[in-house]
Amino acid sequence: MKFQIDTNFSRRNFLKTSALAGGGLLIGFNFLTACKPEAKMPVDIASLNFNDFNAFIKISDEGYVTIFSPNPEIGQGVKTAMPMIIAEELDADWSKVNVAQGALDTKNFSRQVAGGSQSIRFSWDALRQTGATAKQMLVNAAALKWNVDAATLTTSKGVITNANGDELGYGDVVKEAALLEVPEDVKLKETKDYTIVGKDALNVDIYKIITGKPLFGLDYKAENMVIASVLRPPAFGQKLVSFNAEKAKQVNGVIDVITIGDKVREFNSSGKRSWTFQMSESDKVVVIAKNTWAAIKGKKALSAQWEIDSNVESSEYHDKILTKILDGNKLDTRREDGNIKSAFAKADKIVEKTYHSPFLPHNCMEPMNFYADVTSEKIHLAGPVQTPEAAESVIADMFDADKENIHIEMTRMGGGFGRRLYGDFVYEAAEISHKINKPVKLVSTREDDMTTGVYRPAIKYRIKAAVKDGVVTGYHLKEAAINGNMYGLIPNFFPAGCIPNFKVETANYKSNITTGAWRAPYTNFLAYAEQSFFNELAQEMGKDHTELLIELLQNVKNTTDKKIQYSGQRMEDAIKLVKEKGNWGKTSEGVYQGFAAYYSHNTHVAEIAEIELKEGLPVIKKVTAAVDCGILVNPTGAKNQVEGGVIDGIGHAMYSDFSFKEGSPEYKNFDRYRLIRMQETPQVEVHFVENNLSPTGLGEPGLPPAGGAVANAIHNALGKRLYSQPFIKELKKSTVLG
Repeated sequence: MKFQIDTNFSRRNFLKTSALAGGGLLIGFNFLTACKPEAKMPVDIASLNFNDFNAFIKISDEGYVTIFSPNPEIGQGVKTAMPMIIAEELDADWSKVNVAQGALDTKNFSRQVAGGSQSIRFSWDALRQTGATAKQMLVNAAALKWNVDAATLTTSKGVITNANGDELGYGDVVKEAALLEVPEDVKLKETKDYTIVGKDALNVDIYKIITGKPLFGLDYKAENMVIASVLRPPAFGQKLVSFNAEKAKQVNGVIDVITIGDKVREFNSSGKRSWTFQMSESDKVVVIAKNTWAAIKGKKALSAQWEIDSNVESSEYHDKILTKILDGNKLDTRREDGNIKSAFAKADKIVEKTYHSPFLPHNCMEPMNFYADVTSEKIHLAGPVQTPEAAESVIADMFDADKENIHIEMTRMGGGFGRRLYGDFVYEAAEISHKINKPVKLVSTREDDMTTGVYRPAIKYRIKAAVKDGVVTGYHLKEAAINGNMYGLIPNFFPAGCIPNFKVETANYKSNITTGAWRAPYTNFLAYAEQSFFNELAQEMGKDHTELLIELLQNVKNTTDKKIQYSGQRMEDAIKLVKEKGNWGKTSEGVYQGFAAYYSHNTHVAEIAEIELKEGLPVIKKVTAAVDCGILVNPTGAKNQVEGGVIDGIGHAMYSDFSFKEGSPEYKNFDRYRLIRMQETPQVEVHFVENNLSPTGLGEPGLPPAGGAVANAIHNALGKRLYSQPFIKELKKSTVLG
């Protein structure tokens, strides 16, 4: 299948936007390709003579190609997949490719963000265009050298060949090619001709990761760097009154104890608030030390007094206030089709259920950390952050600095899941460095991350459906969330367009507990609630869950409503594929199945969970997933993303709970906070719908349906409907588990 895209480029546009502009969302990478078949990867490439081909590509006389990609890598695999796309159209030799991270550069790159599972989707066309345009310029240079028509030349693995069999490596023509006009129209490959895209590739950092090479923020070191550990308020809404640092200063290795907070208050009062800026205005106590252990030990030795805030909140209060919101009439209407009141008035049957989710921390494997060196001449920052450009803007405002003098390096992240969208740890590190006039690395502990972080908001959904003459005629969804959920797309996801009388309402309660995006925002819990509801609705109607969804999807296939985000046909294809591969309804005795399907991040996913009962407890044995994400760039990476999402979704739905008492988190480490364990992870079998459509998201879409599939399987096994997460907690409350 050919991709029809605009291939008319100016030289200036090519230099600036060809690789990742137009919404490119990927990690910085720098990849080197030996373009001569006999060439070997040099041990030290720094000494090679590279020619600037454009803002993204450099090629050395020896034939090595360097391609820079500027976006953060959080484990979603784009550092591998994006170079593959360029290498495909460039006709490079993937076996001789090396990848590294780029820095923030807002002049040459666009949207340097890791989030929303949009990296490949936004950059697909631009990356292909970059590789194809660069290749054509090299081919044109070879044609001039041989005095032949460029159309008669072929390329393969970095080598250009003419009709006589003569060969030139890319390095042989790079100087001439860099001086040529950028072609206004280039030919992109057809999918049938791909030799790199669609083939399995190892993560480019895998050997560095498993051998402990420095890649992550915690690995970052700089000359004269000190370590900082921050004591923050123990409860949301509290402020520092006083502290005693005498014992902390006696700890061997502690250099000093200071307070920070002025810069935060100045920034907040300026009115230049950023959505990534979520920090308490309280002063914080900072221990400065020669090493991490001394800094943490010194912080534990601090004695501090905090102001008691009458507005501190507990989870019991949140539960009551969310119920009160749902019972009230002060919600905002986000979408309304038809006449809901009439549909319910005429219904033969009405089904109404309420679902509740707790707050959840992100718990990245690598706790928050960041390096800062703030001087009057420059600001140097380095570490793991998902939104480096936003961080740069806040830092520029906080320190009244010119962005030209701010340099941000991005390290690989040991997990993000939305937590590193918020740059509070960046701003703290910068303020500390500014105050002590030294380069510093802020290092958080697990307890810091869990008790003073940004959380998935606690949410309640109330769903009500009307059935008339065996057809779903009305659907009403209410959402009540702490600090509001990201409701922008919810009204236009399934089942919008499928049911004639449809209404979505939302409301929120403002809390001083910081909340934000958590992996698969706005769908991570909603998918479970909706798919559990549709399973119960199907049972009430005497229908199979999968068939009810397929029946409803027929109503949206030919929609002209441009607000609808999902495809009825693509969702149906995923459902049919998972039914086939997961042997829906054909399991052996003692195996119970549950189904769920959901669309998020432009990707359609359907899943079947299988459980068995052991001593009355549900044991998840297998999950089969069918995914429509368009063309697979790296099948191995794609499979890993879906598997990880499914397991993450199951783990949090089954086990994870988080609560507050008087504004303070009750779980501070993994001794009480429950994550899925290795022996509890099921087999995950992934199947992809085959098509030639442009790629869509994969880092998050596997997670949302997982909880619903498991909940429905548990119901089939135990006859127990689950309306709250975590499931184990709900089962223990009931007579099912005593």
